[in-house]
Amino acid sequence: MLAMAKLETGILLIDPAAEGAWNMAVDEVLLDRCEADGRPVLRFYTWCQATLSLGYFQAIADRQQHPASAHLPVVRRMSGGGAIVHDRELTYSLCLPPGHAVAQSAQRFYQTVHDCLVELLQSFQLPASQVAVPLEVEPDHEPFLCFQRRSPGDIVVSGHKIVGSAQRRKRGAVLQHGSLLLGASPTAPELLGAEELVAGLPEPNDWVAPIVERLAPQLAIKFEIGQLDSACRTQAEVLANRKYGSGQWNQRR
Repeated sequence: MLAMAKLETGILLIDPAAEGAWNMAVDEVLLDRCEADGRPVLRFYTWCQATLSLGYFQAIADRQQHPASAHLPVVRRMSGGGAIVHDRELTYSLCLPPGHAVAQSAQRFYQTVHDCLVELLQSFQLPASQVAVPLEVEPDHEPFLCFQRRSPGDIVVSGHKIVGSAQRRKRGAVLQHGSLLLGASPTAPELLGAEELVAGLPEPNDWVAPIVERLAPQLAIKFEIGQLDSACRTQAEVLANRKYGSGQWNQRR
């Protein structure tokens, strides 16, 4: 917990399942808003159809490396890292404003969020831990899928990566979004989720409350349930149509 830190108020968004372009557009809008008004935002969401998201620097042609997901709609993230098959998962995004203590260090941001997720997974009898030493591979041989990569801070259970996150910084404000892999997808059957490793886990939205309960005190933020206001919604609609839903963005590399 942040010692002697002043308690801030943040917004908690629990969104319905949506298409990839909308999900990525909302994350960008929230980063912009957080940078402008200084208010933290924690968002949870799912996907209305299985979708492949590319890391910002990945080439669209690289998706040929994973034939099982070749038919899925694709969207490019504004964050880096490997491709993710978003299907049976809970996705989170957390925006922290400039000046927040946790936002000052990329590693501290990862550590703070992932520590809470490790604790929660362990409470469900999953032997979760964070990767300490990266998997060393040649740049040209790095796996296409994020969940086949191993970077410091990634969360693994019995050798299987369960949580991966990525960041984007904008004028001091930071967005971190990541996926909690709950179950294997038919379009990425080689990746096991939490449901394949232990029985009796909650439904996706039932993970939200215990995550917030653990994370809020570590950030010194009191999250209050809210919704996307009309201005943000309009901005997200424009971004979803003109950017994240466009070939110019998704096939730019």
